[in-house]
Amino acid sequence: MNNEQKYTSPVYAVKAVPVEKIQANAYNPNVVAPPEMELLELSIWEDGYTMPCVCYYLSESDSYELVDGYHRYLVMKTSKRIYERERGLLPVTVIEKDLSNRMASTIRHNRARGTHNIELMTNIVSELKKSGMSDNWIIKNIGMDQDELLRFKQLSGLAALFADKEFSIPKS
Repeated sequence: MNNEQKYTSPVYAVKAVPVEKIQANAYNPNVVAPPEMELLELSIWEDGYTMPCVCYYLSESDSYELVDGYHRYLVMKTSKRIYERERGLLPVTVIEKDLSNRMASTIRHNRARGTHNIELMTNIVSELKKSGMSDNWIIKNIGMDQDELLRFKQLSGLAALFADKEFSIPKS
């Protein structure tokens, strides 16, 4: 981006999208316990939606894939009173990123505020490695340190995750 172009954050273009046109992604490792889900439903009932969900537009199906906001989306899908009050419309901002960068965006959004499911995080690291992302890319874009990344790679048990590294057995 050159200096003459002005960047506009996606939040300045919030749109009301029918919840039926939105689908969850397969890579969100954020977990919310039932009491907190009840609190989220109450919060949305009392205060309304104060933060839009973040989505990627899938032109081939004229639908949206969630990047962030799964639990706010879930409240809309499961709370009849909120669905009716909001007329089935979810506030959404749209980002234009490829899958690896959408995964990284989901993790960045979540790590700032939530708890992660270890198994899903391990799967994400595995998928990013399989798609050709380097350790440095993962560390930079997901906010991990080298030790944390190594632990997730070890948990995955997939030798392919170490394919870009050279190993040798020390000679005695």
